[in-house]
Amino acid sequence: MRAAEAKKASGLRILDLREITSFADYFVICSGSNQRQNQAIWDEVSQQMKKVAGEMPVSVEGYENAEWILGDYGDVIVHVFSEEKREYYQLERLWRDAKDVPIPPEVAA
Repeated sequence: MRAAEAKKASGLRILDLREITSFADYFVICSGSNQRQNQAIWDEVSQQMKKVAGEMPVSVEGYENAEWILGDYGDVIVHVFSEEKREYYQLERLWRDAKDVPIPPEVAA
């Protein structure tokens, strides 16, 4: 997710859930260092999803307090965490049976 990287998101991971659950195909998980950065990450992700893929989220939760912003795109669920909340909820541990999707290196234009 280049959009999250553009706003300096850390710990970016994409988990493939297709073989272990039916409610979503992928989780995109990343962190920001503060509320404003988390909101900026989410704003960029949602803007790029609309612009590039024509997708709007089904729902967005947690934007105001921005400790954990969850954007539901149906098959893809985006999680933008504060470092503290990411450590607390440990989604990667809860979904440890999910496969990591490699993020290809950015290609220079």
